[in-house]
Amino acid sequence: MAKSVAVLLDDKRIGAIKGSELEGKIESMFGGQLSCFILEMDDAKAKEVMDAFDTARVDSRGFITDVPIAFNRALFEEIAKSKSLGAEAIDGVLGRVEEIKEAAAKEKEFLPHPVL
Repeated sequence: MAKSVAVLLDDKRIGAIKGSELEGKIESMFGGQLSCFILEMDDAKAKEVMDAFDTARVDSRGFITDVPIAFNRALFEEIAKSKSLGAEAIDGVLGRVEEIKEAAAKEKEFLPHPVL
């Protein structure tokens, strides 16, 4: 079964794709409170993503969540570069896994988990 990834869009990201065909592919989530792109990927690519990031999981909707912020940033960059929500965007991200892991490690320095 295919898995999906939601790439959340803020005003800056929407501005970056304004006027392209991607603008028509923006979807709403949570009653229109969030804008996003939804990318579908086959099981093989989903497994690669899940294997690359130990925090990643699949939720009840079949969406891959809990990936590093750097993953989402890179995915948007690949979408904007390729002007596509297809396999080329996911392939671009999978080709940058080591770079994303390095950036994700820095996230932990800036976004520490709460001490209970």
